[in-house]
Amino acid sequence: MVMKPKHDQKFLRQAISTIPLRLRLGRDLRRLLKRGHPWVFAEALRQCPTAAPGTPVILLDHRKGEEIGRGFYDSQSALAVRMCTVEASETINDTWAEKRFTRALSLRQTLFFSQNGTGQTTGFRLFNGEGDGLPGLVVDVYGDTAVLQLDGDGANGFWHSLGIAEWVAQKLSLKCVYERPRTRGDLGRALVGIKPTAPIAFLENRIHFTAEVVQGQKTGFFLDQRENRQQIRQVAAGKRVLNLFGYTGGFSVYAGLGGASHVTTVDLAKPAIETAKHHWQLNGLPANQHQTIVGDAFEFLEQANKRHTQWELVIIDPPSFASAKKAVPQALTAYQKLVAAGASATTPAGLLAMASCSSHVTLNDFLEVCTEGISTAKRRATVLVINGQPPDHPTPLALPEFRYLKFVLMRVE
Repeated sequence: MVMKPKHDQKFLRQAISTIPLRLRLGRDLRRLLKRGHPWVFAEALRQCPTAAPGTPVILLDHRKGEEIGRGFYDSQSALAVRMCTVEASETINDTWAEKRFTRALSLRQTLFFSQNGTGQTTGFRLFNGEGDGLPGLVVDVYGDTAVLQLDGDGANGFWHSLGIAEWVAQKLSLKCVYERPRTRGDLGRALVGIKPTAPIAFLENRIHFTAEVVQGQKTGFFLDQRENRQQIRQVAAGKRVLNLFGYTGGFSVYAGLGGASHVTTVDLAKPAIETAKHHWQLNGLPANQHQTIVGDAFEFLEQANKRHTQWELVIIDPPSFASAKKAVPQALTAYQKLVAAGASATTPAGLLAMASCSSHVTLNDFLEVCTEGISTAKRRATVLVINGQPPDHPTPLALPEFRYLKFVLMRVE
């Protein structure tokens, strides 16, 4: 049963009505911020006074102290200020928030609820944080359930999750909105309806999947790879396919439906592999055309290359190897090792798909490690496709750091 919104529904916490802090920049970032970059790091501020997370701020320029825009503050984070607006005419209140919600919903209605798209995809991202002008707020929808996440203490202090959940549930006629914490081990809670006790069924391009919204990775599924999975479907016909870091088998199912002769799915997590089996069966694919292996992808590739085993299509979609900038060199080494091993496991004229979800690894750096990895394997490659995030994961043009996903499809000679 959908909860009706309360008359006093709020989208922002009461602290937003307090007098905002006035923080002054220590360097000239006016042009960058006016162009739409929404982040101000602590090192760029003249002072970082102690304040409650989510405290509203007025940001002043470094020279004359003139107002640049408004946002919210986290004095304990390196990312100290998230900008909400640089428009002098905008007041940060519930009306402002609802306008942003409505604009984000309108985009998804265009993408997924149009006459041609109705019912084909019921798993999508509704709010993508800064990409929708809603800093630190993510909402993913899976069928009749949504998952809400707030990024950090600042966002938790700024956004009123219950009011947002009620709005989302009403607009999309949902049974449940579940708030899931960013930190593993913390307990989530049902904001609307009852906490899910089983995976949630949804459709993606008319393909059947489930999302484990309480315990699964991210919010339960990797929605950002939707278009890249579709790309794999288009090239899989008649091929033997290897899907590494396969998680719950998204790429595998698409390959199977694309006519792959056989698919092998490898993941270290046994529960993920069991779900991958379920997703394969759920879509009516032949059981004898799918092999699942619980194991380490690096070790699997090493053994496969020792046996000179190859596949016509190899997909490598590892977890983020660089959670911080200091981890980038190690991450690049790991990516290069995977590309080299993956290329060796790819037949001549076969296809190798390589992905990275590390926001600290740039596209240029990723293409460079692909080049080095192919060279290490003593192979050559031609780039067929370079993709990123789908349109329900929009990003500000001025914020390249937000375009974290890289997907490269190569033909290996």
